[in-house]
Amino acid sequence: MYPPRSGNRQGKRRHSRRRRRRIWAWVNVALLLMITAALAYSFMDEKDPQGSAAPPAALVTSPSPEDAATAAAAPTEAVPTEEPPGTEATATAELAPEETPEASPEPTATAATITAAPTPRPADQATPTDAPKATTGSSSGRVAGLPENTSGGTVKLSFAGDIIFSGKAGALLEQKGYDYSYSALDGMFKKDDLTVVNLETPITARGVGAKNKQFVFKGPPKALDALKAAGVDAVNLANNHTLDQGEEGLLDTLKHLGERGIPHVGAGRNSQEAYSAQYFERNGIKIALLGFTRVMPVIEWKAEAGKPGLASVYDSAEALKAITAAKQKADVVVVVVHWGRERMEQYDKTQQVLGHSFIDAGADLVMGGHPHVLQGIEPYKGKWIAYSTGNFIFTRGSIPATWETAVFQAECSKQGQCALKLKPMDAELAQPVPMNDADGQLLLHRIQSISSGLIKVRNDGTVTQAVK
Repeated sequence: MYPPRSGNRQGKRRHSRRRRRRIWAWVNVALLLMITAALAYSFMDEKDPQGSAAPPAALVTSPSPEDAATAAAAPTEAVPTEEPPGTEATATAELAPEETPEASPEPTATAATITAAPTPRPADQATPTDAPKATTGSSSGRVAGLPENTSGGTVKLSFAGDIIFSGKAGALLEQKGYDYSYSALDGMFKKDDLTVVNLETPITARGVGAKNKQFVFKGPPKALDALKAAGVDAVNLANNHTLDQGEEGLLDTLKHLGERGIPHVGAGRNSQEAYSAQYFERNGIKIALLGFTRVMPVIEWKAEAGKPGLASVYDSAEALKAITAAKQKADVVVVVVHWGRERMEQYDKTQQVLGHSFIDAGADLVMGGHPHVLQGIEPYKGKWIAYSTGNFIFTRGSIPATWETAVFQAECSKQGQCALKLKPMDAELAQPVPMNDADGQLLLHRIQSISSGLIKVRNDGTVTQAVK
């Protein structure tokens, strides 16, 4: 006996409805999973220390290289008070430089703002997990370096990393004298044409320590006398400690530098001064030096019209204009920039995009700092970007990578082409010391290895582009 046809049709309809319900249920599940993933990604992106948010409007905790576990804030400086180091201080380990990651949005520069550099990519593409893409500079047909047949003279430039005069480093220097920091360099900075360092300490006997910032620095004016005598010609102030003692401390720093004839970049009494280049004439070649920062505890540290502060590149438009203007006046344009993530040997996409935009705007050489470790070197359109010069005169951290540094030496022609060479150093407590040959070779090899296969470093420290 066969079932009625109407029964067959009803069974098929029920089966079809069940099938549609199952399909619809799976579609809904898939949509919910996609929405959940999107929300999770958005949440992680907002928490990303390299995200698109500008620095907060209120100060955030910013640990210093000092050991937070044993340090107590000094009442006058808000700098951790520690036992004065003795002659064995170099063996004492402190916490490595470890500051609260600062927000680092992508630079926002449009063609309408400056035509010398393309608009950098949107901020949502710059996450800590994004590895920067390797570039060879082949798009310009130029290889980074100084051609053998360079016409005319050249200038020799030296760049060293972060300098502080606080905490254990400051205590040791008070004991040994501030010239102790340079005693192992054999007059290195007097043998070049221009030496630039990153001064991360306000130079003042006054000032009020920044509130809600765990560690703030200050250094005595006499520290600058030894710095000048060692052959340092200029300092970058665009960093996350220059206003540790407020605007008063910044103004004192500018005053003490001016009294000693030490030019500065990256900070000023107003935005015009902060973003302005310093010019140097050496061997018939005019050099322009500029300083910028992408690491600030709060956005209020940015210099404005009539307001002291720093040359910020959270929005890079003003910086790119300054670079282009400097290139119209100088043969060689050098940019010193504070950026990146601390203790990370690999530079990130945010740094790369910004570094490329500097060169597109007219920079011939870009020297970075802030990570407290050495980072890779990239050739781009025939120019060099050294992403981090590490520490120089600093505390002795507990992480070995922070003990290694180098003096970056550039030889540049009037045409803006530069050769690059590294002098490996040990960053002892408050004193850089040249590395022995074996350790130096290991360091040079490591810098080559973290440079994405873009460079070769010879045994003498000379950097060449790895042309494929």
